[in-house]
Amino acid sequence: MLSACRLCQTLGFVSISSWILLFIGNCAFCYWVLRLGGSEWMEGWRSAFVLDWLPSFLWTSEQIKLYVLLCWVGHAAWFAIGLFLPGLRL
Repeated sequence: MLSACRLCQTLGFVSISSWILLFIGNCAFCYWVLRLGGSEWMEGWRSAFVLDWLPSFLWTSEQIKLYVLLCWVGHAAWFAIGLFLPGLRL
């Protein structure tokens, strides 16, 4: 039987430091979109590549902000869960 740490290494779970760095990067992206004008820059065809959502090229900057805000809330919840349950850090 594998220990919990060995099982995490075998399955390829993310380490806690990588988990935190990924979340910081995600927060930085969300801050850029929500506060620093990233949604205006992404309006149009760029949003389809950045957001990876086909109809996003039709969205206004406010709709892009809402989408990113909702994604950030979901990512924050997933981050909090992943802090305490390393098996869910995939």
